[in-house]
Amino acid sequence: MATSTDHTHHIKIRSTQMEIPSKGAMYEDDYDRKLKDAEAEMNRIQLEHLELEKKKIALEELTGRKRAFLSQQAELTEKLTVCLTLIDRELVEMRKESEELEQCRVAFAHNLEKIDKYNPENWTRENLSEKLERASVTLDVAADEYDQAAAYFTSSRCAPIFGKSSKRSRASSRKSEDSEFAVNLKNGFAFNLPVVILGSTALLIYLTR
Repeated sequence: MATSTDHTHHIKIRSTQMEIPSKGAMYEDDYDRKLKDAEAEMNRIQLEHLELEKKKIALEELTGRKRAFLSQQAELTEKLTVCLTLIDRELVEMRKESEELEQCRVAFAHNLEKIDKYNPENWTRENLSEKLERASVTLDVAADEYDQAAAYFTSSRCAPIFGKSSKRSRASSRKSEDSEFAVNLKNGFAFNLPVVILGSTALLIYLTR
C-alpha cells in the first residue's frame, strides 16, 4: 500500500518531467537561432558587397576624371606653349617693325618739312630756274626714300600705308635701290637711315652754296 510520502514524491517527479523541454523542441530552437544568424550574416555580407560596389564605382569615376584632367592638361599645355612661342615671335617682329616705321616717320617728316617750304609762286623769274633745280633735288631724294621704304614694307602688314610708288618712270632702277634699302634695314635701320638723311642734307647745303 502506497503511503502518502510515496504519492507526494511521485507528483514531484511528474512535475519535473513536465518542465524539461523535449529534445525536438531544443533542436528546433537551435535551428531557428542558427537560421537567423545565417540570415543576419548574409545581410551583413550583402551590405558589405553593396558598399564595396559603391566604392568601386566611385573609384572608377574618380580615375576617369583624373585621366580626363591629365589629357586636357597636356593638350592645353601644348596649345598654350605653342601659342606663347608664336606670340613672342610676333611681338619681336612687331617691335622691329614699329622701330623701322618710326625711323621712316622721322625721315618722311623731315622731308615733308623741307618740301613744304618751297613755294614756286613766290619765286622770281631770275631765280626760278636755280630754285627749281634745288627743289627738284629735294623731291628726288624724298621720293627715293619713300619708294625704298614702300618696297621694303611691301610684304608686311604695313604695305597699305605706302600705297603705290611715288614715281612711275624709274621701275628698273628701283630694284637695285630696294635691295640696298633692305640690306640697310637688316644691318640696322636705326643706324643707316639717319646717315641717308644727313647725306641728303649735306647735298642740299652743297647745292645752296
